[in-house]
Amino acid sequence: MLWIGAFLFYLYGVITVIVFASAILLLIPFTKSNTRYQVGVIWCKLALWVLSKLCGVRYRVEGLENIPNHAHTPLIVLGKHQSAWETIAYPAMLPNELCFVFKRELLLLPFFGWALGSLGMIHINRGDREKAREAVAKQGKQCLAEGKWITIFPEGTRTPRGSVKPYRRGGVRLAMSTATNILPIAQNSGLLWPRNTFVKLPGLITVSIGPVITVAGKTEEQIQLEVERWIEGEMRRLDPTAYER
Repeated sequence: MLWIGAFLFYLYGVITVIVFASAILLLIPFTKSNTRYQVGVIWCKLALWVLSKLCGVRYRVEGLENIPNHAHTPLIVLGKHQSAWETIAYPAMLPNELCFVFKRELLLLPFFGWALGSLGMIHINRGDREKAREAVAKQGKQCLAEGKWITIFPEGTRTPRGSVKPYRRGGVRLAMSTATNILPIAQNSGLLWPRNTFVKLPGLITVSIGPVITVAGKTEEQIQLEVERWIEGEMRRLDPTAYER
């Protein structure tokens, strides 16, 4: 049954990505990117609902009170990345338009990549660290000026459950250079939707939104350590058995 549910979810995903991406592409001459982004948010919310019905993957969010009351307060979102799930969930649950930093290869994906490229997000060449840093710094300032929240997975890629990769400093450096505070997020999505797997396990994903990390009066090292300690400490609370090995 798990295989059937996963197959139906992927089938749903392929069909609806084509439909929604086509709608976004058709809207390009007539709309701004924030309008097209909202079309994508509708797809994300529907995908999470279908995922819960077909695969039994549900979620709950802790720490909503940590999101600033004014949704358009500039923020840089730094989150744990174990699964494709959070790339769907963040736009669905956060109240402001997000600007993801992602590898440029995604732009080559038919329909999905084409639509993604029209949303004014930041795509980088992960093979060239220097150019990637320049892109995040330059385009990040522009996205913040447009009222978007920059969203970065500081480990750079999805990590296996219970593991930690070195945290890159691009998000913290952008926060410091623009005097923008950081919203840290952790979630145990790898428990139910591990990376590079087809089957989705039924259960409850817990998302934890941390207190805003301020940057004023701190060094880069202090902020980096604060981000990593909060996220990784929260991961051990959300999924303790994964870190017993």
